[in-house]
Amino acid sequence: MSDTRTTRDAATREKTERPKRWQRASLLPDVNAEEGYAYRYIRTSVMGNADPMNVSAKFREGWEPVNASEHPEAYVMADPNSRFKDSIESGGLLLCKIPQEFVEQRDDHFRKQTEDAVASVDNNFMRESDPRMPLFKDKKTSVTFGKGNIKS
Repeated sequence: MSDTRTTRDAATREKTERPKRWQRASLLPDVNAEEGYAYRYIRTSVMGNADPMNVSAKFREGWEPVNASEHPEAYVMADPNSRFKDSIESGGLLLCKIPQEFVEQRDDHFRKQTEDAVASVDNNFMRESDPRMPLFKDKKTSVTFGKGNIKS
């Protein structure tokens, strides 16, 4: 009587598991977000030339480089010539973080700036009394899908 049983080593799940599918790598490593912070990649160089003006401006806004030890899941091979040691830098982009409340304050600032610009343009048109320029106080948008219209 011969022993034709398969050994336990040959009958593991890894051997019978369906092969995983290939996925295209993302251009920048993803980071597991920390509560209360927003993350963004800041440009440190363009075409191999350092861009200290951009980095300096972003640091003054409150962005801080993220240490590689804080987010090992996003760590990529370090550039030995990098000015930002122990940080996550990829292709001239440096991963930085900022408190979420700063982002909300920045958004409010630019929202107000946009509203002021729109109001200024509207006031400028209202000041003109040129009959060739029709003015519409009620602003409406419409989107057309095939045969029908949707108005808001």
